[in-house]
Amino acid sequence: MPITVKALSIPDIIQVQPMVFSDNRGCFYEIFRESDFHIANLPVHLPQDNFSFSKKNVIRGLHYQRYPKTQGKIVTVLKGRIFDVAVDIRRNSPTYLKWISVELDDENRFMLYIPPGFAHGFLALSEYVHLMYKCTNEYDPKLDAGIRWDDPDIGIRWPLKNPVLSAKDENLPYARDAEML
Repeated sequence: MPITVKALSIPDIIQVQPMVFSDNRGCFYEIFRESDFHIANLPVHLPQDNFSFSKKNVIRGLHYQRYPKTQGKIVTVLKGRIFDVAVDIRRNSPTYLKWISVELDDENRFMLYIPPGFAHGFLALSEYVHLMYKCTNEYDPKLDAGIRWDDPDIGIRWPLKNPVLSAKDENLPYARDAEML
C-alpha cells in the first residue's frame, strides 16, 4: 500500500500519509509496511513500539535518547488529537534548537518521522489521546534525556499555558544545561 511523504520546514522531519480505505463500515490503513518505508527512504529497522495514553492538556516531553542509542520515531495518533513537536538538538546542525509542530489526529491519520538528533514532545488536545510510535533503537534508561517544554531559548508556541506535567518533565533542564547530541 503506497504512502505519501512530505519534507516539512526542517527537511529531516517527514510527514507520512498512509493510503486510507473508508466505507460505511469504517476504515482500514497500514501504519507500517517495510517496503513502502524503504522506497520512501525512511527507516525500516524499528525494534521497539510504544503506546501512550494521555488526558487533555498533558504535555509529554521534550524527550530524547543520547548516544550511542539515539532514537528516531515514527509517531501516529490512533485516537484523539495532539500538537506534536520536534526540536533539533544536533549542535552542528543549521537548524539547531529550531522546532516544528504538526497536529496529528485520528481523522487526518498523518504520521510524523522524527529522526535521531531531535527531542520530541506532544500536547494532548482532545479529551483522550492514544498514541503509538515506532522507534529506531530500543529504550535505554541510562541514556534517557530531555529538555524543558517551556525553554525560552527554543520558544515553542504551545497552544496552552498551564499544562499537566509529570514530575520528571517538570524537572528537565533547559537546553543550555542539557547534554545535547
